Amino acid sequence: MAERIVILGAGESGVGAAVLAQAKGFDVFVSDLGKISDKYKKALQEYKIDFEEGEHSEDKILSANEVVKSPGIPDKAPLILKLKSKGIPVISEIEFAGRYSKAKMICITGSNGKTTTTLMLYHMLKKAGLNVGLAGNVGESLAWQVAEKNFNYYVLELSSFQLDGMYQFKADIAILLNITPDHLDRYDYKMQNYVDSKFRIIQNLTESDAFVYCCDDEIISKEMENWNSKVQLFPFSVKKELKTGGWLEKELLTIDCNEYKISMDKKDLSLPGIHNVYNSLASGIAGSVLGIRKDAIRESLSDFQGVNHRLEKVVKVRGIQFINDSKATNINSTWYALESMEEPVVWIVGGVDKGNDYSVLFDLVDVKVKGIVCLGVDNEKIHKAFDGRVKTIVDADSMEKAVKLSYEIANKDEVVLLSPACASFDLFKSYEDRGDQFKEEVRNL
Repeated sequence: MAERIVILGAGESGVGAAVLAQAKGFDVFVSDLGKISDKYKKALQEYKIDFEEGEHSEDKILSANEVVKSPGIPDKAPLILKLKSKGIPVISEIEFAGRYSKAKMICITGSNGKTTTTLMLYHMLKKAGLNVGLAGNVGESLAWQVAEKNFNYYVLELSSFQLDGMYQFKADIAILLNITPDHLDRYDYKMQNYVDSKFRIIQNLTESDAFVYCCDDEIISKEMENWNSKVQLFPFSVKKELKTGGWLEKELLTIDCNEYKISMDKKDLSLPGIHNVYNSLASGIAGSVLGIRKDAIRESLSDFQGVNHRLEKVVKVRGIQFINDSKATNINSTWYALESMEEPVVWIVGGVDKGNDYSVLFDLVDVKVKGIVCLGVDNEKIHKAFDGRVKTIVDADSMEKAVKLSYEIANKDEVVLLSPACASFDLFKSYEDRGDQFKEEVRNL
């Protein structure tokens, strides 16, 4: 009898895992508590994979030999606890897919900058002519690609939720960009639990693998003090010169890995802001470790186009630049966005707060922000933080209203920045929906 694999959640990762499981001869069942989108339902039907939606039939699920869980389902969900109490392994799609691939895995995590760095590296590897796939939190499902494509390399963006379901999976190059408080609601509001989750990216590394990490990050540096491994370490910094890894000195980026040395001027980077210096250093080190040609590394860092919904310039209206940074769902992301602004800012902020400490932004807000538009169902915490600090602070309960108010407050040669520092689920389906609505309303002005 074929082993039974149950997939919980029928989004990109779940359906991908189902396709791979079927290709490997498992008895596959997919269960989604919500409604499955037409795109994925059609795929399940075409592959003749058994599925249900709108419910979880426990008798069918608890008969599994192993369960692949969507990263969106919390580990503390009653069904997951029941599976674990019965000794049924619960893993992530990445863990499952990794068993069936011999490709080199370049894995990126961090509280911020993951998507930019992942896409930057994918761009670099493609430019270098490598046969590379893009997966994890971006691109297509890793499992689906492993089932039907034949890539030699994968660049993977990994969230803490994906890492939590990974046990035997091994990165060849692991990149840890930064750790700041985020998703603490999923980690018992204990920062160390979240830190431990991020550090799972280095589990199973061997001495022939590379760990690329930001040594300016205090949390990462503290963790590294207790870490003893033979893995190759490549730190990066914008504050100090290093013996190996990557650093910024004055305006020059230098990467020095295993005698592989590259320099380039900061002004030649395609993306502005100090956070993108970090992202570029991490990408450049990974490219060097892979032995990519120096000119391909330099070119890719200077012509990379950036990420939708991340400091995305929308349009200028009456001399006012509108910028969509809807992907900024935590304080740290918004800090980087404000840090990179050079003109006075009208800041659109708000949504579902994940335990934000807005005081971190006070110094930047004092210098850069002339007005705030609070976009959310409950804006009390934002008012408490910024009333009296900023001359104009108003409320909006829709994107249309937020854009109109910001347009009224801003003047020529100023910026309207949507950088919410919060999740989107109070008024929008997702951060993409929030960013798309922003762009649409700006174009309607």
